[in-house]
Amino acid sequence: MRFLKIFVPAVMSGLFIGVGGTVFLSVENRFLGAFLFSVGLFAILSMGLNLFTGKVCYVFENPPSYCLTLLVIWSGNFTGAWLSAQAMLLTRSGAALCEKAAELCSVKLGDSLLSIFILAIFCNLLICLAVEGYRKIPHALGKYLAIIFAIMVFILAGFEHCVANMFYFTAGRAWSAKTLLYLLVMTLGNSAGGVIIPLYTRFFGGFTEGN
Repeated sequence: MRFLKIFVPAVMSGLFIGVGGTVFLSVENRFLGAFLFSVGLFAILSMGLNLFTGKVCYVFENPPSYCLTLLVIWSGNFTGAWLSAQAMLLTRSGAALCEKAAELCSVKLGDSLLSIFILAIFCNLLICLAVEGYRKIPHALGKYLAIIFAIMVFILAGFEHCVANMFYFTAGRAWSAKTLLYLLVMTLGNSAGGVIIPLYTRFFGGFTEGN
């Protein structure tokens, strides 16, 4: 039962990231697509769902068994993202989505592993800012702006988000042994980037106003 309470909300998160990925691939304007993608993280945070890139930020605030929880969440996210992509490929939008996703995947898989790792680190710096902003900013508008700006910046900058890429790799029919390796490197980069801000606040007492 505990497994299902972790896994099912993680599947739901993967589905919502798939919604964000679908709208991003469906619009011609990258700025609009990046803006609309934020609906995925908005839904996840509003509903209290489990997203790996958000939950990994708190790995050092939990006992070692939390690593198993993160593995379950990653698996659930993968399942949800895979299901959403497979479902969309069965619709009238499927062919166009597959074509655009395949182009995007070609760029990602043509990159070096070091580049992918670095881009994934910066992605989760922004995801952590979004999650912490949603948790701690007292005003509703500020919470939502934290989500929107963080998502737009990571997408427009070309940073790598492992769960979003689970959707893109599936929609673009790009899975291979190489793809799995790249996804694992993205996951490691997201994990490294996600703990930077929590570690900073632990050792330096939180953020302060500029000098």
